[in-house]
Amino acid sequence: MSENENVVDAVVLERRFDAPVELIWAMWTEPEHFKAWYGPSGAQIPVAEMDVRVGGRRLVGMQMETPDGSMRMWFTGQYREVVKNRRLVYTESISDEHGNVLSPADLGMPDGHPTTTEVIVDLEELGGSTKMVMTHIGVRADSPGAAGWTMALAKLAAHVGAESIR
Repeated sequence: MSENENVVDAVVLERRFDAPVELIWAMWTEPEHFKAWYGPSGAQIPVAEMDVRVGGRRLVGMQMETPDGSMRMWFTGQYREVVKNRRLVYTESISDEHGNVLSPADLGMPDGHPTTTEVIVDLEELGGSTKMVMTHIGVRADSPGAAGWTMALAKLAAHVGAESIR
């Protein structure tokens, strides 16, 4: 795996896609593709602003229907490493719609929840298919966030399949 395999409080998911690495890269870096798959089942992504360069900003708005009505969450971050078709590293924090970082405690989240987490996406071309390892440092493997990533990556696989047959 990578240097992240011994990280505590991280979700690490590995997937193989029957698609070229360039398409998987686009899924993570092009807003229209990202909106199509990101988030748990039932989530919609009405906003995905991505300045994909080291130091560039990202802002993502996620909307979900809950038993109590519609809920919208915002996430902001900054790109730390961008190696086209190979590696993407960015920070992620809960924010308001303007990208102002919010404290997890202010949102009623449990003690110890980090204000900022880090997402690492490593891609490897395997003769026309792509191996992807996604590590989200600061999100426990047994958390709702990890379950959300599992659902999101299933949506990603379905979207990649749809894109591959076009």
